[in-house]
Amino acid sequence: MQFKFAVLSAGAGLLLAALPVLAHHSFAAEFDVSKPITLKGKFVRMDWVNPHSHILLEVTDADGKVTTWSFEALPPNVLFRQGWRKDSLKAGEEIEVEGFQAKDGSANAWSRSVKTADGRRLFAGKPDALPPGAPPAPEK
Repeated sequence: MQFKFAVLSAGAGLLLAALPVLAHHSFAAEFDVSKPITLKGKFVRMDWVNPHSHILLEVTDADGKVTTWSFEALPPNVLFRQGWRKDSLKAGEEIEVEGFQAKDGSANAWSRSVKTADGRRLFAGKPDALPPGAPPAPEK
């Protein structure tokens, strides 16, 4: 009887542990490959959080209206392995972010690469590390 209870408890624990995996979305569920976007603006901050980091960018349109865009990126550990550091971008720095806009047309996008004012290019992913369905990062 105790063995059955232990097996049932372990099974229930494994099912509960797997729930966050079900909440994770694919690239194609949220972003549209037919909506490539390149925006220039002021870097606000980078949220180094799992499962995806976020680059916040203030973009000023022709009428002077400022919109804060959120560009989703790969997890912090993957970005770190690709050479990103917490000081790779400085607040207020002019950057250009290339990616794909959200399907709902909001100010959200998937980031593919970031170009700094001095011409450095930081990739938000490499072809084998991008989410399923995402196009590969541009060549260097």
